Amino acid sequence: MPIKKEKEIGKVVHYFDKIQVAVIKFQEPVEVGDTIRIEGGESTNFEQKIASMQIDHQEVDKVKKGQEVGLKVKEKVHEGYKVYKV
Repeated sequence: MPIKKEKEIGKVVHYFDKIQVAVIKFQEPVEVGDTIRIEGGESTNFEQKIASMQIDHQEVDKVKKGQEVGLKVKEKVHEGYKVYKV
């Protein structure tokens, strides 16, 4: 089975520890329901489905290239971590 090449689609630009929300700047359009993988640091590498996204505290279903969104993440992340579409 050929290995599917994942494309980097964004980067973590900020992380709010108390509410476990990452601000991610996307370079590709994404929408609620897509599965992403976040990778960085020594041990961070996890997949999760996008359950909801917010821009300026407003729920959005999809984002365009270049937009920054708040996204609840299941693990702690840091600035500069890479985001891939699975």
